[in-house]
Amino acid sequence: MHISMNWKPVTFDWNHTRAFLVTAEEGTLSAAAKALDMTQPTLSRQVAALEAELGVTLFERVGQRLVLTDSGAGLLEHARSMSNQALLFSLAASGQSQQIEGLVVVSVGELDAVYRLPKIIAKLRRVEPGISVEIIVTNEPSDLKRREADIAVRNFRPTQNDLIVKKLGDENIWLYGTPSYLAQIPKFSDIAELTDIQIIGFDQSNLISELLNKQGWQLSKHNFQVMTSFQPLQLELCKEGLGTLFFPEDLGDKEIGLARAFEPMGPVMQLPVWLVCHQELRTSLRVRRVFDFIAKELSHSI
Repeated sequence: MHISMNWKPVTFDWNHTRAFLVTAEEGTLSAAAKALDMTQPTLSRQVAALEAELGVTLFERVGQRLVLTDSGAGLLEHARSMSNQALLFSLAASGQSQQIEGLVVVSVGELDAVYRLPKIIAKLRRVEPGISVEIIVTNEPSDLKRREADIAVRNFRPTQNDLIVKKLGDENIWLYGTPSYLAQIPKFSDIAELTDIQIIGFDQSNLISELLNKQGWQLSKHNFQVMTSFQPLQLELCKEGLGTLFFPEDLGDKEIGLARAFEPMGPVMQLPVWLVCHQELRTSLRVRRVFDFIAKELSHSI
């Protein structure tokens, strides 16, 4: 028995929906237009056409960024689902494998590996037991073009045009220390007066001092008497009262025995968080599943 579907309510264009999805993912019209290889005016017209077709406002402009309205946020997951189904359709049409099972290699830094990724991977394995995950832990950028990893989490946007990138947000970086160490720091009226503060830094602490000195600090090698590039060790050294350390807000605030230093001044810096993948994202459903899953879960963490 054939049941006819009423097609009349389906009045929107998939290309317009894709324009909405990519704009929401990228955050700006210019970035979305670049990702879709079209002009910004064309993209803007497609988003506006979808708003007219659906009778809702999808975005509000806040500064240079576009922010989803409640209606837009409610439709975003449906658009993502449509995108996944479109990928399946494309794979089937081209005869490529739709196999989910297999290995995906993910490259992350030490903090993500130790403090954020375990719960994300555990959840992924529960919902996708057929996907195996290899995790490369390094603070150095993995070369996705040479297939050192399928997916990478980075604090900078890669410049290669043949990589797929998605910004997950910005993480606030604070200086943290033990209350007893912070209590020893003399009161000051200008950040330049903090000449004796100790910061547990990386091996290249001169780069950090240059960055902070541009903000008014007066730091030198004297302020970095204990150094290690291994960030979990930095945390333990800080807990021993050897100085302060740079740490993401979502992780540092959970550490018992540590407190934010100079809180009225605000975060020391903000670092962008990018999820990066090579072009296989467009043809491998397995890589796409892991990419989308990490993007969703990690964006809730930072």
